[in-house]
Amino acid sequence: MSQQQQQSNIPVSEVYWSLVAKADKKFSKIRDLPYYERNRYGTYFHKVFKVYTQLWKFQQENRQKLVEAGLKRWEIGDIASRIGQLYFGQYMRTSEASYLQESYIFYEAILTREYFKDGVFQDLNLVNKQLRFLARFLTVCLVLGRREMVYQLVNQLKMLVDECKRTFQETDFKEWKLVVQEIAKFLKADPPFMNIRPLRYSIVLDLHPDSIANTKRKLRLSDAILCSYHPNEIKFSELSLDTFRMLQCLEWEPSGSFYQFSGAHSSGNGNIAQNGAPGPSRVNYSQDITDPTLPPNPCKAVLYHPSITHFMAVLATVCEELPPDGALLIYLSASGSNVHAVPSLSCAGTCICNSENMSKISFHSPPESPNSSPEQSKGDCLHYHTGGLHIGARGNGGRGLKYVGNT
Repeated sequence: MSQQQQQSNIPVSEVYWSLVAKADKKFSKIRDLPYYERNRYGTYFHKVFKVYTQLWKFQQENRQKLVEAGLKRWEIGDIASRIGQLYFGQYMRTSEASYLQESYIFYEAILTREYFKDGVFQDLNLVNKQLRFLARFLTVCLVLGRREMVYQLVNQLKMLVDECKRTFQETDFKEWKLVVQEIAKFLKADPPFMNIRPLRYSIVLDLHPDSIANTKRKLRLSDAILCSYHPNEIKFSELSLDTFRMLQCLEWEPSGSFYQFSGAHSSGNGNIAQNGAPGPSRVNYSQDITDPTLPPNPCKAVLYHPSITHFMAVLATVCEELPPDGALLIYLSASGSNVHAVPSLSCAGTCICNSENMSKISFHSPPESPNSSPEQSKGDCLHYHTGGLHIGARGNGGRGLKYVGNT
Protein backbone atom coordinates (compact mmCIF):
# COMPACT_ATOMS: atom_id res chain seq x y z
CA MET A 1 0.00 0.00 0.00
CA SER A 2 2.88 2.42 0.87
CA GLN A 3 4.75 1.68 -2.39
CA GLN A 4 1.62 2.25 -4.45
CA GLN A 5 1.04 5.54 -2.65
CA GLN A 6 4.58 6.75 -3.34
CA GLN A 7 4.42 5.76 -6.99
CA SER A 8 1.16 7.60 -7.61
CA ASN A 9 2.14 10.62 -5.44
CA ILE A 10 -1.22 10.56 -3.70
CA PRO A 11 -1.06 12.21 -0.25
CA VAL A 12 -1.11 9.77 2.66
CA SER A 13 -4.15 11.50 4.16
CA GLU A 14 -6.19 10.99 0.99
CA VAL A 15 -5.34 7.30 0.85
CA TYR A 16 -6.26 6.98 4.52
CA TRP A 17 -9.61 8.72 4.24
CA SER A 18 -10.52 6.70 1.16
CA LEU A 19 -9.85 3.54 3.19
CA VAL A 20 -11.96 4.94 6.05
CA ALA A 21 -14.87 5.62 3.69
CA LYS A 22 -14.61 2.13 2.21
CA ALA A 23 -14.50 0.53 5.67
CA ASP A 24 -17.42 2.64 6.93
CA LYS A 25 -19.54 1.60 3.97
CA LYS A 26 -18.91 -2.10 4.52
CA PHE A 27 -19.29 -1.83 8.29
CA SER A 28 -22.70 -0.15 7.98
CA LYS A 29 -23.92 -3.11 5.93
CA ILE A 30 -22.82 -5.83 8.37
CA ARG A 31 -23.45 -4.00 11.68
CA ASP A 32 -27.18 -4.70 11.86
CA LEU A 33 -27.19 -8.13 10.24
CA PRO A 34 -28.77 -10.87 12.40
CA TYR A 35 -26.41 -13.18 14.24
CA TYR A 36 -28.33 -16.35 13.40
CA GLU A 37 -27.94 -16.31 9.58
CA ARG A 38 -24.33 -17.50 9.60
CA ASN A 39 -24.03 -19.25 6.23
CA ARG A 40 -25.45 -16.27 4.39
CA TYR A 41 -23.11 -13.61 5.75
CA GLY A 42 -19.89 -15.49 6.58
CA THR A 43 -18.11 -14.51 3.36
CA TYR A 44 -19.07 -10.84 3.67
CA PHE A 45 -17.80 -10.76 7.24
CA HIS A 46 -14.30 -11.73 6.10
CA LYS A 47 -14.41 -9.06 3.37
CA VAL A 48 -15.14 -6.42 6.01
CA PHE A 49 -12.30 -7.72 8.14
CA LYS A 50 -9.94 -7.52 5.19
CA VAL A 51 -10.71 -3.83 4.70
CA TYR A 52 -10.21 -3.05 8.40
CA THR A 53 -6.96 -5.01 8.36
CA GLN A 54 -5.69 -2.73 5.59
CA LEU A 55 -6.96 0.38 7.37
CA TRP A 56 -5.44 -0.48 10.75
CA LYS A 57 -2.08 -1.46 9.25
CA PHE A 58 -1.97 1.68 7.10
CA GLN A 59 -2.59 4.02 10.02
CA GLN A 60 0.08 2.23 12.06
CA GLU A 61 2.68 2.55 9.29
CA ASN A 62 1.83 6.20 8.60
CA ARG A 63 0.80 7.39 12.06
CA GLN A 64 3.12 10.41 12.25
CA LYS A 65 2.14 11.75 8.81
CA LEU A 66 -1.56 11.25 9.54
CA VAL A 67 -1.31 13.06 12.88
CA GLU A 68 0.42 15.97 11.16
CA ALA A 69 -2.44 15.97 8.62
CA GLY A 70 -4.99 16.28 11.45
CA LEU A 71 -5.78 12.72 12.57
CA LYS A 72 -7.26 12.72 16.11
CA ARG A 73 -6.70 10.04 18.74
CA TRP A 74 -10.41 9.38 19.05
CA GLU A 75 -10.49 8.54 15.32
CA ILE A 76 -7.90 5.80 15.92
CA GLY A 77 -9.99 4.59 18.85
CA ASP A 78 -13.08 4.57 16.65
CA ILE A 79 -11.40 2.16 14.21
CA ALA A 80 -10.25 -0.10 17.04
CA SER A 81 -13.74 -0.04 18.55
CA ARG A 82 -15.30 -1.14 15.28
CA ILE A 83 -12.83 -3.98 14.97
CA GLY A 84 -13.81 -5.02 18.50
CA GLN A 85 -17.47 -4.91 17.46
CA LEU A 86 -16.74 -7.06 14.42
CA TYR A 87 -14.96 -9.64 16.54
CA PHE A 88 -17.77 -9.78 19.12
CA GLY A 89 -20.40 -10.02 16.40
CA GLN A 90 -18.54 -12.92 14.82
CA TYR A 91 -18.30 -14.61 18.24
CA MET A 92 -22.08 -14.30 18.58
CA ARG A 93 -22.50 -15.88 15.13
CA THR A 94 -20.00 -18.73 15.52
CA SER A 95 -19.43 -19.12 19.30
CA GLU A 96 -15.69 -19.38 18.64
CA ALA A 97 -13.94 -18.22 21.81
CA SER A 98 -10.96 -16.80 19.88
CA TYR A 99 -13.18 -14.04 18.44
CA LEU A 100 -14.34 -13.11 21.94
CA GLN A 101 -10.74 -12.91 23.13
CA GLU A 102 -9.73 -10.72 20.19
CA SER A 103 -12.65 -8.38 20.92
CA TYR A 104 -11.44 -8.07 24.51
CA ILE A 105 -7.91 -7.28 23.34
CA PHE A 106 -8.99 -4.37 21.14
CA TYR A 107 -11.33 -2.92 23.74
CA GLU A 108 -8.68 -3.20 26.44
CA ALA A 109 -6.21 -1.36 24.20
CA ILE A 110 -8.73 1.46 23.75
CA LEU A 111 -9.19 1.68 27.51
CA THR A 112 -5.51 1.64 28.46
CA ARG A 113 -4.48 4.08 25.72
CA GLU A 114 -7.41 6.40 26.49
CA TYR A 115 -8.24 7.08 22.86
CA PHE A 116 -11.54 8.80 23.74
CA LYS A 117 -10.32 10.82 26.72
CA ASP A 118 -8.93 13.97 25.08
CA GLY A 119 -11.62 16.62 24.82
CA VAL A 120 -14.36 14.25 25.89
CA PHE A 121 -16.28 16.91 27.86
CA GLN A 122 -16.11 19.45 25.05
CA ASP A 123 -17.84 17.26 22.48
CA LEU A 124 -21.16 15.51 23.12
CA ASN A 125 -20.58 13.18 20.18
CA LEU A 126 -17.29 12.06 21.71
CA VAL A 127 -19.01 11.48 25.06
CA ASN A 128 -21.53 9.18 23.42
CA LYS A 129 -18.72 7.25 21.72
CA GLN A 130 -17.03 6.75 25.09
CA LEU A 131 -20.28 5.63 26.74
CA ARG A 132 -21.09 3.16 23.97
CA PHE A 133 -17.55 1.81 24.10
CA LEU A 134 -17.79 1.18 27.86
CA ALA A 135 -21.16 -0.56 27.49
CA ARG A 136 -19.87 -2.85 24.71
CA PHE A 137 -16.68 -3.64 26.62
CA LEU A 138 -18.79 -4.48 29.68
CA THR A 139 -20.75 -7.06 27.68
CA VAL A 140 -17.54 -8.67 26.41
CA CYS A 141 -16.05 -8.81 29.92
CA LEU A 142 -19.22 -10.34 31.37
CA VAL A 143 -19.30 -13.13 28.81
CA LEU A 144 -15.55 -13.68 29.10
CA GLY A 145 -15.72 -13.81 32.90
CA ARG A 146 -13.34 -10.90 33.55
CA ARG A 147 -15.08 -9.69 36.71
CA GLU A 148 -12.29 -7.41 37.93
CA MET A 149 -12.41 -5.53 34.65
CA VAL A 150 -16.23 -5.47 34.85
CA TYR A 151 -16.16 -3.62 38.17
CA GLN A 152 -13.52 -1.21 36.86
CA LEU A 153 -15.68 -0.42 33.84
CA VAL A 154 -18.82 0.00 35.93
CA ASN A 155 -17.07 2.58 38.11
CA GLN A 156 -15.84 4.44 35.04
CA LEU A 157 -19.31 4.35 33.51
CA LYS A 158 -20.92 5.75 36.68
CA MET A 159 -18.37 8.55 36.99
CA LEU A 160 -18.64 9.44 33.31
CA VAL A 161 -22.44 9.61 33.40
CA ASP A 162 -22.37 11.76 36.55
CA GLU A 163 -19.80 14.12 35.03
CA CYS A 164 -21.78 14.32 31.79
CA LYS A 165 -24.92 15.33 33.68
CA ARG A 166 -23.00 18.21 35.27
CA THR A 167 -21.22 19.29 32.08
CA PHE A 168 -24.06 18.91 29.57
CA GLN A 169 -27.00 20.06 31.68
CA GLU A 170 -29.23 20.61 28.66
CA THR A 171 -28.84 16.95 27.60
CA ASP A 172 -30.88 14.19 29.15
CA PHE A 173 -28.77 11.14 30.04
CA LYS A 174 -31.76 9.15 31.27
CA GLU A 175 -30.99 6.16 29.05
CA TRP A 176 -27.44 5.93 30.33
CA LYS A 177 -28.62 6.18 33.92
CA LEU A 178 -30.84 3.17 33.20
CA VAL A 179 -27.82 1.32 31.78
CA VAL A 180 -25.93 1.95 35.04
CA GLN A 181 -28.91 0.68 37.05
CA GLU A 182 -29.17 -2.42 34.83
CA ILE A 183 -25.56 -3.48 35.28
CA ALA A 184 -25.73 -2.80 39.03
CA LYS A 185 -28.77 -5.09 39.38
CA PHE A 186 -27.16 -7.69 37.14
CA LEU A 187 -23.98 -7.86 39.24
CA LYS A 188 -25.97 -7.91 42.46
CA ALA A 189 -27.90 -10.98 41.27
CA ASP A 190 -24.86 -12.84 39.91
CA PRO A 191 -22.29 -12.90 42.80
CA PRO A 192 -23.27 -16.41 44.02
CA PHE A 193 -21.66 -17.74 40.84
CA MET A 194 -18.42 -15.79 41.21
CA ASN A 195 -16.45 -17.94 43.64
CA ILE A 196 -17.39 -21.41 42.41
CA ARG A 197 -16.27 -23.35 39.35
CA PRO A 198 -16.90 -21.74 35.95
CA LEU A 199 -20.19 -22.43 34.20
CA ARG A 200 -18.26 -23.45 31.09
CA TYR A 201 -17.31 -27.08 30.62
CA SER A 202 -13.75 -27.83 31.75
CA ILE A 203 -11.84 -31.03 31.04
CA VAL A 204 -9.98 -30.42 34.30
CA LEU A 205 -13.20 -30.82 36.31
CA ASP A 206 -15.49 -32.81 33.98
CA LEU A 207 -15.35 -35.97 31.92
CA HIS A 208 -13.58 -35.76 28.58
CA PRO A 209 -16.00 -35.95 25.63
CA ASP A 210 -14.39 -39.22 24.44
CA SER A 211 -15.29 -40.92 27.73
CA ILE A 212 -19.00 -40.16 27.37
CA ALA A 213 -21.02 -43.03 25.92
CA ASN A 214 -22.40 -42.27 22.47
CA THR A 215 -25.75 -43.35 21.09
CA LYS A 216 -26.00 -45.61 18.06
CA ARG A 217 -26.54 -42.59 15.87
CA LYS A 218 -23.90 -40.02 16.71
CA LEU A 219 -25.39 -36.54 17.12
CA ARG A 220 -23.65 -33.40 18.25
CA LEU A 221 -25.15 -30.27 19.74
CA SER A 222 -24.46 -27.83 16.92
CA ASP A 223 -26.99 -25.05 17.62
CA ALA A 224 -29.02 -23.54 20.43
CA ILE A 225 -31.76 -20.91 20.64
CA LEU A 226 -31.82 -19.12 24.00
CA CYS A 227 -34.95 -17.05 24.42
CA SER A 228 -36.26 -15.08 27.41
CA TYR A 229 -39.67 -13.43 27.79
CA HIS A 230 -40.03 -12.68 31.51
CA PRO A 231 -41.29 -9.14 32.18
CA ASN A 232 -39.06 -6.88 34.30
CA GLU A 233 -36.30 -9.49 34.41
CA ILE A 234 -32.71 -8.82 35.38
CA LYS A 235 -30.69 -8.10 32.26
CA PHE A 236 -27.91 -6.05 30.76
CA SER A 237 -28.43 -4.78 27.25
CA GLU A 238 -30.38 -7.67 25.64
CA LEU A 239 -28.65 -10.38 27.68
CA SER A 240 -30.91 -11.58 30.48
CA LEU A 241 -29.44 -13.31 33.52
CA ASP A 242 -30.74 -16.77 32.58
CA THR A 243 -29.63 -16.62 28.94
CA PHE A 244 -26.26 -15.27 30.13
CA ARG A 245 -25.76 -18.37 32.27
CA MET A 246 -27.11 -20.73 29.62
CA LEU A 247 -24.72 -19.21 27.07
CA GLN A 248 -21.77 -20.12 29.29
CA CYS A 249 -23.10 -23.59 30.09
CA LEU A 250 -23.07 -24.40 26.37
CA GLU A 251 -19.39 -23.59 25.86
CA TRP A 252 -16.11 -25.42 26.40
CA GLU A 253 -13.28 -24.10 28.49
CA PRO A 254 -10.18 -25.20 26.56
CA SER A 255 -7.71 -27.09 28.76
CA GLY A 256 -8.45 -24.90 31.76
CA SER A 257 -6.33 -22.11 30.22
CA PHE A 258 -9.23 -19.86 29.31
CA TYR A 259 -8.16 -17.09 31.70
CA GLN A 260 -4.38 -17.49 31.42
CA PHE A 261 -1.98 -15.16 29.69
CA SER A 262 0.57 -16.13 27.10
CA GLY A 263 4.23 -15.42 27.65
CA ALA A 264 4.84 -14.54 24.01
CA HIS A 265 4.47 -10.90 23.06
CA SER A 266 3.69 -9.64 19.61
CA SER A 267 6.34 -7.83 17.63
CA GLY A 268 4.57 -4.46 17.48
CA ASN A 269 3.46 -2.51 14.44
CA GLY A 270 1.06 -4.07 11.99
CA ASN A 271 0.39 -7.20 14.05
CA ILE A 272 -2.13 -9.47 12.36
CA ALA A 273 -4.17 -11.81 14.56
CA GLN A 274 -4.72 -15.46 13.68
CA ASN A 275 -8.25 -14.81 12.45
CA GLY A 276 -7.14 -12.41 9.76
CA ALA A 277 -7.80 -9.07 11.45
CA PRO A 278 -5.28 -6.61 12.86
CA GLY A 279 -4.41 -6.42 16.51
CA PRO A 280 -2.59 -3.84 18.62
CA SER A 281 0.75 -4.66 20.24
CA ARG A 282 -0.28 -7.17 22.84
CA VAL A 283 -0.10 -10.67 24.28
CA ASN A 284 -1.41 -13.23 21.78
CA TYR A 285 -4.44 -14.51 23.67
CA SER A 286 -6.06 -16.28 20.76
CA GLN A 287 -3.28 -18.87 20.63
CA ASP A 288 -3.96 -19.82 24.27
CA ILE A 289 -7.56 -20.83 23.73
CA THR A 290 -7.10 -22.91 20.60
CA ASP A 291 -7.69 -26.54 21.61
CA PRO A 292 -8.12 -28.96 18.69
CA THR A 293 -8.92 -31.83 21.07
CA LEU A 294 -12.30 -30.33 21.98
CA PRO A 295 -15.34 -30.05 19.71
CA PRO A 296 -16.47 -26.58 18.61
CA ASN A 297 -18.94 -24.67 20.75
CA PRO A 298 -22.54 -24.90 19.52
CA CYS A 299 -23.72 -21.78 17.73
CA LYS A 300 -26.19 -19.82 19.82
CA ALA A 301 -28.98 -17.42 18.89
CA VAL A 302 -29.75 -15.27 21.95
CA LEU A 303 -33.15 -13.58 21.71
CA TYR A 304 -34.71 -11.10 24.09
CA HIS A 305 -38.50 -10.66 23.95
CA PRO A 306 -38.84 -11.41 20.22
CA SER A 307 -42.25 -11.48 18.58
CA ILE A 308 -43.75 -14.83 17.66
CA THR A 309 -43.02 -14.12 14.00
CA HIS A 310 -39.39 -13.30 14.70
CA PHE A 311 -38.92 -16.35 16.93
CA MET A 312 -40.36 -18.69 14.29
CA ALA A 313 -38.20 -17.05 11.59
CA VAL A 314 -35.06 -17.66 13.68
CA LEU A 315 -36.13 -21.24 14.38
CA ALA A 316 -36.77 -21.90 10.69
CA THR A 317 -33.41 -20.41 9.66
CA VAL A 318 -31.45 -22.38 12.26
CA CYS A 319 -33.23 -25.61 11.31
CA GLU A 320 -32.48 -24.97 7.65
CA GLU A 321 -28.76 -24.62 8.42
CA LEU A 322 -28.71 -27.57 10.84
CA PRO A 323 -26.29 -30.29 9.64
CA PRO A 324 -27.54 -33.90 9.28
CA ASP A 325 -25.72 -34.98 12.45
CA GLY A 326 -26.58 -31.80 14.36
CA ALA A 327 -28.95 -31.36 17.28
CA LEU A 328 -30.71 -28.13 18.20
CA LEU A 329 -31.41 -27.10 21.79
CA ILE A 330 -34.26 -24.65 22.40
CA TYR A 331 -34.38 -22.83 25.72
CA LEU A 332 -37.52 -20.81 26.43
CA SER A 333 -37.99 -18.86 29.62
CA ALA A 334 -41.35 -17.13 30.09
CA SER A 335 -44.35 -16.71 32.35
CA GLY A 336 -46.47 -19.86 32.43
CA SER A 337 -50.20 -19.77 31.76
CA ASN A 338 -52.99 -22.29 32.16
CA VAL A 339 -56.75 -22.02 32.10
CA HIS A 340 -56.85 -23.84 35.45
CA ALA A 341 -53.75 -22.27 36.96
CA VAL A 342 -52.45 -18.99 38.30
CA PRO A 343 -51.66 -16.65 35.35
CA SER A 344 -48.38 -15.48 36.89
CA LEU A 345 -46.94 -18.99 37.19
CA SER A 346 -43.32 -18.96 36.05
CA CYS A 347 -42.07 -21.73 33.77
CA ALA A 348 -39.09 -22.48 31.61
CA GLY A 349 -38.84 -24.98 28.81
CA THR A 350 -36.09 -26.79 27.01
CA CYS A 351 -36.23 -28.89 23.89
CA ILE A 352 -33.62 -30.86 21.97
CA CYS A 353 -34.32 -31.82 18.39
CA ASN A 354 -32.54 -32.80 15.20
CA SER A 355 -33.36 -32.45 11.54
CA GLU A 356 -35.62 -35.54 11.55
CA ASN A 357 -37.52 -35.43 14.80
CA MET A 358 -38.10 -33.47 17.97
CA SER A 359 -38.12 -34.92 21.45
CA LYS A 360 -40.56 -34.08 24.21
CA ILE A 361 -40.37 -30.61 25.73
CA SER A 362 -40.13 -30.48 29.49
CA PHE A 363 -41.21 -27.52 31.58
CA HIS A 364 -40.21 -26.73 35.13
CA SER A 365 -41.13 -24.08 37.66
CA PRO A 366 -38.54 -22.44 39.90
CA PRO A 367 -38.88 -23.34 43.61
CA GLU A 368 -39.58 -19.72 44.47
CA SER A 369 -42.72 -19.55 42.27
CA PRO A 370 -45.40 -17.84 44.37
CA ASN A 371 -48.74 -19.37 45.34
CA SER A 372 -47.87 -22.89 44.20
CA SER A 373 -46.05 -25.93 45.49
CA PRO A 374 -43.40 -27.63 43.32
CA GLU A 375 -45.70 -30.59 42.69
CA GLN A 376 -48.63 -28.40 41.80
CA SER A 377 -46.54 -26.26 39.48
CA LYS A 378 -45.10 -29.30 37.75
CA GLY A 379 -48.55 -30.69 37.24
CA ASP A 380 -49.83 -27.44 35.81
CA CYS A 381 -46.99 -27.27 33.30
CA LEU A 382 -46.76 -30.91 32.28
CA HIS A 383 -50.16 -32.54 32.43
CA TYR A 384 -52.71 -30.00 31.25
CA HIS A 385 -53.16 -29.92 27.51
CA THR A 386 -53.95 -26.21 27.77
CA GLY A 387 -50.64 -25.35 29.46
CA GLY A 388 -48.24 -23.08 27.62
CA LEU A 389 -45.72 -20.29 27.80
CA HIS A 390 -46.41 -16.60 27.33
CA ILE A 391 -43.94 -15.37 24.71
CA GLY A 392 -45.81 -12.28 23.66
CA ALA A 393 -48.10 -9.54 24.95
CA ARG A 394 -51.36 -11.30 24.16
CA GLY A 395 -52.65 -11.76 27.68
CA ASN A 396 -54.11 -15.18 28.50
CA GLY A 397 -54.14 -16.71 25.04
CA GLY A 398 -54.04 -16.06 21.33
CA ARG A 399 -50.86 -15.92 19.31
CA GLY A 400 -48.86 -14.76 22.34
CA LEU A 401 -49.27 -18.13 24.06
CA LYS A 402 -46.95 -20.94 22.97
CA TYR A 403 -48.11 -24.53 23.46
CA VAL A 404 -45.98 -27.67 23.58
CA GLY A 405 -47.79 -29.14 20.59
CA ASN A 406 -47.01 -26.09 18.44
CA THR A 407 -43.26 -26.48 18.68
